[in-house]
Amino acid sequence: MVLEKINQPNDIKKIPKEELPILAQEIRSFLIEKLSVTGGHLASNLGVIEMTMALHLVFCLPEDKILWDVGHQSYTHKILTGRKEGFDSLRKLGGLSGFPKREESACDVFDTGHSSTSISAALGIAQARDLKGKHYSVVAVIGDGSFTGGMVYEALNNASQSKTNFIIVLNDNGMSISENVGGFPSYLSTLRTNETYTSLKRAAEDVLRHSGGGEAAIRRIRGMKNNLKSMLIPGSFFEQLGIKYFGPIDGYNIDRMVTVFQNAQKVLGPVVVHVLTKKGKGYSPAERMPARFHGTGPFEIETGMPAKRKEKADWSDIFSTVMCKEGNRTLNLCAVTAAMPDGTGLKRFRGMYPDRFFDVGIAEAHAVTFCAGLAVGGMIPVFAVYSSFLQRGFDQIVHDVCLQNLHVIFAIDRAGLVGADGETHQGIFDLSYLTMIPNLCVMAPKNKWELADMLKWAIRKAQGPAAIRYPRGSAYDGLEEFRAPIRYGKWEILYDESDICLLASGSMVETAVEVRSMLKREGANCSLINCRFLKPLDEEVLREAALSHRLLVTMEENVEAGGFGSLVLSCLNDCGISVSLERIALPDMYIEAGSVDLLKEETALDAGSIYKRIRTRMIGLYG
Repeated sequence: MVLEKINQPNDIKKIPKEELPILAQEIRSFLIEKLSVTGGHLASNLGVIEMTMALHLVFCLPEDKILWDVGHQSYTHKILTGRKEGFDSLRKLGGLSGFPKREESACDVFDTGHSSTSISAALGIAQARDLKGKHYSVVAVIGDGSFTGGMVYEALNNASQSKTNFIIVLNDNGMSISENVGGFPSYLSTLRTNETYTSLKRAAEDVLRHSGGGEAAIRRIRGMKNNLKSMLIPGSFFEQLGIKYFGPIDGYNIDRMVTVFQNAQKVLGPVVVHVLTKKGKGYSPAERMPARFHGTGPFEIETGMPAKRKEKADWSDIFSTVMCKEGNRTLNLCAVTAAMPDGTGLKRFRGMYPDRFFDVGIAEAHAVTFCAGLAVGGMIPVFAVYSSFLQRGFDQIVHDVCLQNLHVIFAIDRAGLVGADGETHQGIFDLSYLTMIPNLCVMAPKNKWELADMLKWAIRKAQGPAAIRYPRGSAYDGLEEFRAPIRYGKWEILYDESDICLLASGSMVETAVEVRSMLKREGANCSLINCRFLKPLDEEVLREAALSHRLLVTMEENVEAGGFGSLVLSCLNDCGISVSLERIALPDMYIEAGSVDLLKEETALDAGSIYKRIRTRMIGLYG
């Protein structure tokens, strides 16, 4: 096997040219085989194998710097830098990260996980290189989907003033996670399909190769090409910014890409190399369903079907069902997503109410303010977004939604630990930053019925902005017998006893039920309160619990700093109530990849660890 010859960075340069297509196929087979077991980002990685090979043939790592926007398409890069043996542990605790990670390899230049950042970072690295008098190359690889993020245009505007060389490889596959939306993808589509320009460009290149007219003829032909380009593609976006443009180029022609990358190295100033690829290339199920294979679990190679069928509805399914029903009842209800209609559960709503569905692309900050505008115009917008991605719209939540007290609903999916995607995707900060914002109501449901009830309440009765956070995975269907109506700011007392009171939020109610059972087996008296409103807190119930119990235990799937436990502690202090309080939360750190269950054990957020902490605390209280 040719792949066996790849064991460290730059080994690809030793591979004979005629063996490169074999290597590409072996990498493709390797990824399909490994990811069928581990899961991971398959479609995006299958599409960029040859392009990544061309980059590694031209550039010398780790001396040269390649930055991967988002980073989920860096698997081939990891293989070519000597990490193929780690793929059995891909996205597992202590294993190979599914994204670039600086501490994992010197060839990973920048930790990425969110989109639209690579050009900014690459420009900064290039400027630092120049200031230090060094001469390595800097390359940012960014997908066309990431070009819907506004940070890209801020970076391009800055780069246009730069005289330093760095290369932007535009990986154009016509998709982000789902199909791209907006004007820039349409512009790229024009570039892809303008055969008149492409054929004339090829003809001009042929003349240049065979002409004997010397420098004057070459200058005339280059001028003709540029004039034709301006005529046939009016307002060439990059070149009007002063950024040199090469392309579009076939992303599976390694020789051609190598030549263009080599030429791009010689240009003074920033360069865009526009490469055409196809998501899922070489594996028919992924080519047919690239969105489903964007981030896949284990699957059967022959059919592409999931290896494990979903047994219960997940939280996104519950959200989807309620949105579709409420869309029929509430005619001014709108749904907004930032390029994730499938992942957030809005695909069905889009099919039923296309005029009231808006996909704004990978542009969370814009999505929030867009929702504010919808609300001012009399609509009720629901922005469905992953917790870690909502961070990108923080300023807009503060200034454009909450300052004006607008009726915007944030459906925050993947809140808490998400598992295999690791540090950049864990949704463990939203409680801390949302509960500090005036006017914003923040909720977390204990089970699938409460999510449905909360969403209906937020749509029908909320008077201002409301946020509902819920986790990834199967929706909890326990505690069906407890379904107290949603009342603004009111908690739900599930079990009313004495001594110990578990104050559990959202996903931690399920864990609290298990902890309470452990305590009851030892004869302890233990209350359990479903703290479904995080802002405002139910101060009345909290005061009563503090006065009637010896120990309060707050439980949340969020970092401790600024979280639910901190809010409870502050409230009790303001009320002048002194009571023993144990705060169960995630440590104030970035949490790496791994299964959610294992990560909870590692961070002492599982039922067994919490039970032990409470027992230790009670021994101290009782002596």
